[in-house]
Amino acid sequence: MADTSAESPIDDYIAGFPPETQGVLQRMRTIISESAPGAVETMSYGIPAFDLQGKHLVHFGGFAKHVGFYPTPTGTEAFKEELSRFKSGKGSVQFPLDQPLPEALIRRMVEFREGEIG
Repeated sequence: MADTSAESPIDDYIAGFPPETQGVLQRMRTIISESAPGAVETMSYGIPAFDLQGKHLVHFGGFAKHVGFYPTPTGTEAFKEELSRFKSGKGSVQFPLDQPLPEALIRRMVEFREGEIG
């Protein structure tokens, strides 16, 4: 059995941010984990990611003024209308740190991606 007391690379990544940002990143991590309980945490492209069945499910990352969420281009396209109030690009969306995370939307996006993979 793995030693769960050791910090993971994601813990180390999150610890590098100011406390307020750490809280948002931890919440993002929890939302993703709860939405896709079969997904495995990893680091990819230097940011936290969740993999499912050997494929990237979603990535997320911290920045000075926002948390980036990367549900792939299909993930952002499927929720284009709901994401219109956020800055977004092909496969990415920025959730400002000065606004509450849209938790229900994030859950639906993770579940959408889970459906694409599984």
